[in-house]
Amino acid sequence: METMSTMTGLTSSADVLFLMLGAVMVFAMHAGFAFLEVGSVRKKNQVNALVKILTDWSISTIVYFLIGFPIAYGISFLKPAGELLGTTHGYDLVHFFFLLCFAACIPAIISGGVAERAKFWPQVTAGAIFAGISYPIFESLIWGQNSGYLQSLFKSIGGAEFHDYAGSVVVHSIGGWIALPAIIILGPRIGRYVRGKSHPIMVSNIPFLALGSWVLAIGWFGFNVMSAGNLEKISGLVAVNSLMAMVGGVLAALVAGKNDPGFIHNGALAGLIAVCAGSDIMHPLGAFLVGGIASIIFVYGFHYEQETLKIDDVLGVWPLHGIIGTWGGIAAGIFGQKFLGGIGGVSFVSQLSGSLLAVLFAMASSFAVYGVLHKTVGIRLNQEDEFAGADLSIHNIEAYPEDSIR
Repeated sequence: METMSTMTGLTSSADVLFLMLGAVMVFAMHAGFAFLEVGSVRKKNQVNALVKILTDWSISTIVYFLIGFPIAYGISFLKPAGELLGTTHGYDLVHFFFLLCFAACIPAIISGGVAERAKFWPQVTAGAIFAGISYPIFESLIWGQNSGYLQSLFKSIGGAEFHDYAGSVVVHSIGGWIALPAIIILGPRIGRYVRGKSHPIMVSNIPFLALGSWVLAIGWFGFNVMSAGNLEKISGLVAVNSLMAMVGGVLAALVAGKNDPGFIHNGALAGLIAVCAGSDIMHPLGAFLVGGIASIIFVYGFHYEQETLKIDDVLGVWPLHGIIGTWGGIAAGIFGQKFLGGIGGVSFVSQLSGSLLAVLFAMASSFAVYGVLHKTVGIRLNQEDEFAGADLSIHNIEAYPEDSIR
C-alpha cells in the first residue's frame, strides 16, 4: 500500500515537472513574439513592441487566473493554498500556467497586426477581454468543461469529434481572425498607401526578426509536445511532426519567397502553426507537406493581403495565424487519414466545420470589442504621435537613447 502511494506521488510529481517545463518553454515563446515584432517595425516603435508584449502577458496572467481558466475548465483558485496544492502537488496550478501561455498568445498575435499606430491602453484592454473572456469561452467548447455539447454535434455531423491537439484553430486561428477586424478598423499606417498606390515600409532589423523566429520555433516543441498533459501520453510522433512541418515551411518559403529572409523565417512559423492540430496523428511526411503548403499560403497570402486588399497588417498575422491556423485544422482531417499514412479517427467534415466556426466566433468577438473601443475611447494614435513613433509618444524614450543624445 505504501509502495503504491509512493508511486502515485512520484507520478504526480513527474507530471507537474513535465508540464511546468512545457509552460516555461511556451512562456519563452513570448520573447519570440516580442523580437519578431521588434525586427519588423521601424526603430521608432521598437520599445513599444517590447513593452506591449510584456504588459499583455502580465495582464493576461491575472485575468486568465481569475476569470479565463474557471470559464474554460470550471476550476477556481480562490481557495486556501493548501487546497490548491491538494494531493497532486499542484497539478492544476501548472496546468493553468501552461494554458495561460496559450491564452496570452492571443494579444501577442494581435499586437503584430496593429503595430505602429495603436493606442496603448485600449489595446491592452482589448487583449485582456480576449484572454480573459472570449478565448476561454471558445477553449471551453473545444477542450474544456463545455466540450461535450459541441463535440457531440461535430460527431453527429461528420462521424468524429473536432480534433485540435495543440491549437492550430483554438489558439492561432482565433488570434489571427480576431486581429483582422482590428487592423481594418485602425486603417493603414501613414504613408503605407498613397492615392491607391502601395508604398511598402521596410522592416528595421532582420537579425531581431530572425531571433524572434528561432525563439518561437524552439519553444514550439513545448507548445506541441507538452500538450500531452502528462508523461504517460508523451508522443515522439508529435516532436518529429513538428520538426518536419517547420522544415517543410522553411524550404517552401525559400522557393516561393525567392530567398527573402522575412518569408523564410516566417515560413518556419507557418509550418509549426499548421501542424499543431494534427501533430499527433499525421505521418512525418504528411506533416512536411502540411508545413510546406502552409508556407506557400503565407507567401502568396501576404502579398494578396498587402497589395490587392490593401490591408496594412504589419507582421502578416491574419494570413500567418488566421488563415494558416484554419488550414491546420482542415489539414488534420486530410493528412490524419489512414490512407495518407495517418492514425485516423478524424473526419474532414468535422475539421472543416470546427475550423469555420472558429472564424465566425473570432470575427464576431473582435468586431464587438474593437467596435465599442473605437466608438468610445478610440484605438488609434493621432497623426502627430504616430509620426513621432509610439516609443516617444507613449513611453517617452527611444530604443537607442544614445543616438538621440548624439
